[in-house]
Amino acid sequence: MVDYHAANQSYQYGPSSGSNGAGGGGSMGDYMAQEDDWDRDLLLDPAWEKQQRKTFTAWCNSHLRKAGTQIENIDEDFRDGLKLMLLLEVISGERLPKPERGKMRVHKINNVNKALDFIASKGVKLVSIGAEEIVDGNAKMTLGMIWTIILRFAIQDISVEETSAKEGLLLWCQRKTAPYKNVNVQNFHISWKDGLAFNALIHRHRPELIEYDKLRKDDPVTNLNNAFEVAEKYLDIPKMLDAEDIVNTARPDEKAIMTYVSSFYHAFSGAQKAETAANRICKVLAVNQENEHLMEDYERLASDLLEWIRRTIPWLEDRVPQKTIQEMQQKLEDFRDYRRVHKPPKVQEKCQLEINFNTLQTKLRLSNRPAFMPSEGKMVSDINNGWQHLEQAEKGYEEWLLNEIRRLERLDHLAEKFRQKASIHEAWTDGKEAMLKHRDYETATLSDIKALIRKHEAFESDLAAHQDRVEQIAAIAQELNELDYYDSHNVNTRCQKICDQWDALGSLTHSRREALEKTEKQLETIDQLHLEYAKRAAPFNNWMESAMEDLQDMFIVHTIEEIEGLISAHDQFKSTLPDADREREAILAIHKEAQRIAESNHIKLSGSNPYTTVTPQIINSKWEKVQQLVPKRDHALLEEQSKQQSNEHLRRQFASQANIVGPWIQTKMEEIGRISIEMNGTLEDQLSHLKQYERSIVDYKPSLDLLEQQHQLIQEALIFDNKHTNYTMEHIRVGWEQLLTTIARTINEVENQILTRDAKGISQEQMQEFRASFNHFDKDHGGALGPEEFKACLISLGYDVENDRQGDAEFNRIMSVVDPNHSGLVTFQAFIDFMSRETTDTDTADQVIASFKVLAGDKNFITAEELRRELPPDQAEYCIARMAPYQGPDAVPGALDYKSFSTALYGESDL
Repeated sequence: MVDYHAANQSYQYGPSSGSNGAGGGGSMGDYMAQEDDWDRDLLLDPAWEKQQRKTFTAWCNSHLRKAGTQIENIDEDFRDGLKLMLLLEVISGERLPKPERGKMRVHKINNVNKALDFIASKGVKLVSIGAEEIVDGNAKMTLGMIWTIILRFAIQDISVEETSAKEGLLLWCQRKTAPYKNVNVQNFHISWKDGLAFNALIHRHRPELIEYDKLRKDDPVTNLNNAFEVAEKYLDIPKMLDAEDIVNTARPDEKAIMTYVSSFYHAFSGAQKAETAANRICKVLAVNQENEHLMEDYERLASDLLEWIRRTIPWLEDRVPQKTIQEMQQKLEDFRDYRRVHKPPKVQEKCQLEINFNTLQTKLRLSNRPAFMPSEGKMVSDINNGWQHLEQAEKGYEEWLLNEIRRLERLDHLAEKFRQKASIHEAWTDGKEAMLKHRDYETATLSDIKALIRKHEAFESDLAAHQDRVEQIAAIAQELNELDYYDSHNVNTRCQKICDQWDALGSLTHSRREALEKTEKQLETIDQLHLEYAKRAAPFNNWMESAMEDLQDMFIVHTIEEIEGLISAHDQFKSTLPDADREREAILAIHKEAQRIAESNHIKLSGSNPYTTVTPQIINSKWEKVQQLVPKRDHALLEEQSKQQSNEHLRRQFASQANIVGPWIQTKMEEIGRISIEMNGTLEDQLSHLKQYERSIVDYKPSLDLLEQQHQLIQEALIFDNKHTNYTMEHIRVGWEQLLTTIARTINEVENQILTRDAKGISQEQMQEFRASFNHFDKDHGGALGPEEFKACLISLGYDVENDRQGDAEFNRIMSVVDPNHSGLVTFQAFIDFMSRETTDTDTADQVIASFKVLAGDKNFITAEELRRELPPDQAEYCIARMAPYQGPDAVPGALDYKSFSTALYGESDL
């Protein structure tokens, strides 16, 4: 260091031809050398000296007041060096060596030298300025030293477009005042005499303080005083010049004007920093507000969808059966209405919800915000679980409806069959108890008794034949009970009555037989022909009754094979009719033979056959009835065959359409998978292509509607199976919903890539390069890369991840970013997010904290008043509502903690 205490040591104030000194923004020697017209001798000009004294004094006091002091006379108050050292400490923010407190001349010189040493350490060459001149109160040297300080600490760092300090300050003034009429700043002397330039600078930055349009160029004193007073009152810039001195001087002092104007520059450059900080905060808050709005929309949509699922599942799980087919069919129609009308909009809502969730997460990731975590129970996985439960309930409900309709159909069939058989049996038993209780054998002749015995035998044969029908009636009643028939009570009552009556008939039959056998020994003759007739007529009569019963029996079939089986059985029955007719004629021949013998032997018959009630007339009548029922049965079977043929046509019609729609959906699914991997052109081209593809899929919807119509016809016809196709309507519906969801998700992925590209500033060429590199190593076209494939992809893009210690460490770091769940796969979206972070800059929590610190004036907290002054109203209130009170030791009433608020915007991990 130069020994400034040497007796002959002095500094020169003025131009120097020495080497440049060190310092930021250019050396002071260079700066001084540029100002050829600044001759130090001009300081002797009384007007300029006066202006400099006032300006420099005011400038020094604007800094010294921060330390609680000031100067009155610039020549005298710096002579002891104490306030000079204090001034340098205030404007530099650095500590100088401890001053000497003695009042002797040597102490003063030593203090001034410490100040001059400090100035020299900042790269300033002081020429012809010595400590002795300052101590002696040399006005010229003192003003020169203060000007040197002003240049170094207030003007030197001002640079606009790499200009020198003076040129930079002048260029700044020219740009700021360019829009104002009557202002043309070309220098730092006469361009400022009319005062308009000062007013223009203030109005440009604080338009509310100056009514510029009311100023007149021909009233410079008013203009100057207005600017000086406003600057002192509102901008904390002390008044450094007198209006009258400037107006009455041919050429105002350049150094005084520059000093004063530099104060405006520093005042407004601080405002510019605050404005920049405020703009950054506003941008961050706007992003956060938009994201919060999207989160609220997601929560609302998720709640609505989950509530609909919650209301719908109990309805689908309701398995309370109805009593009639009509009521169950109404339930089925309600279910079809749910499938056609109510569910499709919810499918679209679910798909849109997933798309909104993915878009929101992408925006949060692009703005360095924490991932969105929905409320408990409202995750996408929760909605998918609820949806899966809904579809399981839906499938079970449809199966239950169809099974219940089949059960009720079978119940109706069995109930009708029970009524038919019961009616036939009740008709047969009518009068049988009275007959069995009749004591006619007590007064009958021997032949009558024998006839009664034979008749009773025939009755017993008839009774045994009816045993099977009674058992059938009881079995049908039992089956109706097991199937929970709604009218089981009446069925059981009727069945019990039939069984009780049957037991009574058996008992009465046994009693009458004993009575007849008791008198049988007294009976000797019997008409053999009548007996043979009775024996053959009874089973034939039963055969005809069974035939009539079978011909009138109801039937229910579901396939063409079943009806063809019934037709075959009926044809087989018709083939037995000729034999039956011959049996009938043989029985009638027996009766005729008995009459012929009686007539030939002059035997008078008592009337009807004593051994049976089955007369030839009955046989002929029932035979005629059988003959009538056969064609009716033919007609009924043919009608059912036609119905089953129609059903078969419906099956084939549905199968034909399903076998087209099903493979079409599968093909489209495969094509979408291929398109999502082999995308060509710009992302906008890809998005346009995908949307055209989506429209082509939507245009296919009429084919699906046609299939739904055909499926409804099948269900209305109660067709439950279809061997002509492997596709069910349920499979088609699920495939269609998956197809719509897949194309929508693929479109959303491209939209998110566009969002990523635009938000991160990725060029189309970079995006295509990333896609080409990814697809090249995605050998199986699965849409994800394994670790080795991903490493090869990174190497192709210029990353140093070769197999050495440093490369492995870098690769492991990258894998922890793109595969945080350690799944062993890297998706294209994760790859794009990583590359976008590697190639672009984003705002961070640190940047936002720094911006708030600017608005707070370097304090660790900010007040509500400061937020309302610096930010737009809505965003200021947004911050105030969310900022916690500041708890630091330097807190004041109303202090707010902006650091914790900024951290919350980005999450703890960013800090």
